[in-house]
Amino acid sequence: MADHVQVSTATQTREQAVALARSAVAGRLAAGAQIVGPVASVFWHEGELGTSEEWQLLLKTSTDRYAELESHLLAEHPWSNPEVTAVPITAGSETYLGWVSATVGSGETD
Repeated sequence: MADHVQVSTATQTREQAVALARSAVAGRLAAGAQIVGPVASVFWHEGELGTSEEWQLLLKTSTDRYAELESHLLAEHPWSNPEVTAVPITAGSETYLGWVSATVGSGETD
């Protein structure tokens, strides 16, 4: 099993994405986050096909902190049923992944 994951969610506005990223990183639930957007989204919602522009949020964390990060995102997200998914990081620079672990683990940063 991978030691690190990239977690994604999306919001309706850039400001909402920044607020979620700041709170997750400030709480050391994620070492860092990138916000991408706007992105086009096509989805089913309440039985209807919808399209919109959203802001994608990508957060890096350890697998040990994923459950806490998921809980935080679900509690703070403006939507009642937001996407919160994680994919394993199967490879990456040793120094970067060490930084992720140190940042979300001990609370110390470089």
